[in-house]
Amino acid sequence: MKLRALGTSRRVLVGSPEYLARHRRPRMPDLATLDGIRMSNIAGADTLSLEGPNGESQAVPFGGRLRVDHGLAAREAYLAGRGIGPAHLWLVDDLLSDGQLETILPDYAPPPVPLNMLIVPERANITRVRLMVEFLAEAVADIPGIERTTTPIRI
Repeated sequence: MKLRALGTSRRVLVGSPEYLARHRRPRMPDLATLDGIRMSNIAGADTLSLEGPNGESQAVPFGGRLRVDHGLAAREAYLAGRGIGPAHLWLVDDLLSDGQLETILPDYAPPPVPLNMLIVPERANITRVRLMVEFLAEAVADIPGIERTTTPIRI
């Protein structure tokens, strides 16, 4: 497979206003007592890595009984007030804009996630495949929270 680096996906910590009204709003990276919504398909989901305002990294215990295996399930759980957790900005941008979710600890964020495209080598030189790859690489830059790679790997 050929890899095409597209950029990184920024993440934020979120929770619903209702959940935050029922529980304390954290002021520092101490999330252990709050209900976390964790991804079941990610190893080490009981620890959350956060980058602070000065670029320092912290490993924070992150509990919670609710585990999901898809970002859309986490989105719905956040909306339902089931807990707090990390979310890709592109996944919750509309909910943050509408006030249905709020950012928690805005000075701290999980590290961004690399966003890549894999292409079958034998098809990389087919015109329609190459054009689609270029189209997607350009279009992804318009998605909220996606920071485009400055030097993409060309196929």
